[in-house]
Amino acid sequence: MSTNKPTLSSHQTIRKLTMTAILFAMALALSLFESLLPPIPSPVPLKYGLSNLAVMYALFFLGPKPAFTIAVLKSTFVIMTRGLFAGLVSMGGGLMSVLVMFVLYQISKRRMSYLLISVSGAIFHNAGQLFVAMIILQLPLAFGYIIPLMALTGVGTGILSAVLLKLIIPALAAIPGQRIWMTFDASSDHDQESKNGKL
Repeated sequence: MSTNKPTLSSHQTIRKLTMTAILFAMALALSLFESLLPPIPSPVPLKYGLSNLAVMYALFFLGPKPAFTIAVLKSTFVIMTRGLFAGLVSMGGGLMSVLVMFVLYQISKRRMSYLLISVSGAIFHNAGQLFVAMIILQLPLAFGYIIPLMALTGVGTGILSAVLLKLIIPALAAIPGQRIWMTFDASSDHDQESKNGKL
């Protein structure tokens, strides 16, 4: 009589789904918190991208598919709670952020640091928001004057996510069977840390 025991791959799938659900809940919590903050001073209500931290972590720990999934689900939640315009802006920022981070990781052949990946993702998250808002509202290119402010905000958010990521990685690495999808060459990490201290 045979018994159906869970295979290693099924355990990994369950663990991945669990992590995806946790990060999605984290994205929703950050999105609710972000809705309480004043928007970035601009002609259109743009957010700082704090909820995108969960999407970044999904890409780092789980890979591109869960990251894109969380970005879409998070934007769907925004549509239901704050309206279609806010949801589309959120989706534009989230998808562009994941795409840019994934492409940079691939073309750099694991030679970029978490800091550079995070900052790039945060900057392009804000850029994606602005791009979608300008298309929907048919804003003139003159509104591009807020790009430096959004880039500065993205740098701050990206640095914050990189710092938190460095703190979280040891805890996740200690979980049995947990793997980090986005890894970097030790040599490049050492070179980057020598330039940027601990990051």
